[in-house]
Amino acid sequence: MSDINSQRLARQTMAFVLAGGRGSRLKELTDRRTKPAVYFGGKTRIIDFALSNAFNSGIRRVGVATQYKAHSLIRHLQRGWSFFRAERNESLDILPASQQLNETNWYAGTADAVWQNVDIIDGYGPKYVLILAGDHIYKQDYSQMIAQHVESGADVTVGCIEATLEEAKGFGVMAVDESDRITDFVEKPANPPAMPGNPDMALASMGIYVFEAKFLYDILREDAEDPRSEHDFGKNIIPKLVKKGTALAHPFSRSCMMSGLETKPYWRDVGTVDAFWQANVDLTDFIPELDLYDTEWPIWTYQEATPPAKFIHNEEGRRGQAVSSMVSGGCIISGSSLYRCLMFTGVRTHSFSALEGVVALPYSEVGRNARVTNVVLDRGVKIPSGLVIGEDPDLDAKRFRRTDSGICLVTQSMIDQLDL
Repeated sequence: MSDINSQRLARQTMAFVLAGGRGSRLKELTDRRTKPAVYFGGKTRIIDFALSNAFNSGIRRVGVATQYKAHSLIRHLQRGWSFFRAERNESLDILPASQQLNETNWYAGTADAVWQNVDIIDGYGPKYVLILAGDHIYKQDYSQMIAQHVESGADVTVGCIEATLEEAKGFGVMAVDESDRITDFVEKPANPPAMPGNPDMALASMGIYVFEAKFLYDILREDAEDPRSEHDFGKNIIPKLVKKGTALAHPFSRSCMMSGLETKPYWRDVGTVDAFWQANVDLTDFIPELDLYDTEWPIWTYQEATPPAKFIHNEEGRRGQAVSSMVSGGCIISGSSLYRCLMFTGVRTHSFSALEGVVALPYSEVGRNARVTNVVLDRGVKIPSGLVIGEDPDLDAKRFRRTDSGICLVTQSMIDQLDL
């Protein structure tokens, strides 16, 4: 299908982003914010990737369903995504739980989250509805997936990534035939079905679905009236359509957006402390697998007005320097040494401190003579002068959230409890 037709279909589509999950495996990083609102990449938040994909794909109607500790997310959406204009037939609706059907009904599942907002969706009159998970890192042109859905006439098209059989055990996995029709769909199987012609790989669901709008409303109504249903797309809606309808797989590789520097499709679930740290630190590589500098497919976000980053002092042992690192606006690297670090907005590091493999969230601070290695600093954390993290595993485990691979997550409450 031509790009013109794909863009036309995108303008007839409403994107519905599921952004209510806590992401409990991120531990204290989601104590105050939902997973889609967690910071990523120096300036953005996780949800910015799904929203940017939708905007760059030509979709101008977006709804975001929120639930768990949504204030940080809602504030970010209001500040960074308020440029949609009603007079251009654009909209971004923030849809908190417990407001549509009655005063006490939280979203029971992903399908229920959409069902509770059907009246709002239908009010815009979209021809197609694109369901998105708001908690993954990737760049994708959704218009190509929508075009495949329309051309095929399927009841639902499911976005999927190629995963090893071991990786696939944690996802909803599809068995498909040679024409991409899904013949079976199972949640987190012990023995995932392999791809046709590729016995070592499986197709795992990305949590992305395309429906014709009227068909979606009907299937959601039917699901809502079923007392045995968990009202979830992966557990109920998709398996039902696989058995009784036509469900099609859309491999991510067909619509992944890659710059000239990216060599393979990039998709990450940064849902653990280890995965979050690794994905952020990987961005400091000479040629990272994810190109955030791609002007053809920008990742939009809220832009704080900050001065440029500053590096000061130039003495032996007290030199403000950063090697293989990313440093955001408002940062002051004062007589400190950084290697493979990612500094978010407004971070301050003081003289004689040494940082390696540090992901420092906004407005955190590292005191003089501190040594910090392989650490995630939550927003606003102040590391006291002389503190050493990342060199004594036993001591780190007593003081901080230390993973089996040696990454430490540090929050201000953990610092406040130290006996220094």
